[in-house]
Amino acid sequence: MINSNPNDVQKEIFIQCKPETLFSFFTDPGKMKQWMGNNILLEPTVGGHYRIDINGHDVALGEYLEVDPFKRIVMTFGWEKSKLVPPGASKLIIELLPEQEGTKLILIHADLPEEERVQHAEGWQHYMQRLLLAAEGKDPGVDPWSE
Repeated sequence: MINSNPNDVQKEIFIQCKPETLFSFFTDPGKMKQWMGNNILLEPTVGGHYRIDINGHDVALGEYLEVDPFKRIVMTFGWEKSKLVPPGASKLIIELLPEQEGTKLILIHADLPEEERVQHAEGWQHYMQRLLLAAEGKDPGVDPWSE
């Protein structure tokens, strides 16, 4: 278990796939598009940038701070036009832990302003359920938030 600040948004989910498979859903734009975003650019190396256009007006931007293949990704996070969470204002930590016949995914979203935590917790809950389906080879369908 990762020790996080009690003010961080933390989500955990077990996904029936190998860490290598799950890792690719965070580093391959085609796979990410199955569960989040419409137009995605990823440079998954330390210092690389990403841009995830959810629906034409909600665009997440950031920089990769740490990339440990099949185990961990750390990146800055923010929204293109946000004053509360601009690019670089918060941090995402993604841990992939092999467990039984699958992977335990732990996602921590740190450094969010208090008034943004509930909304981001709901957002990550939505997207982790979609990721679960996609990574297990099922079709999560069209993301209602992408329209």
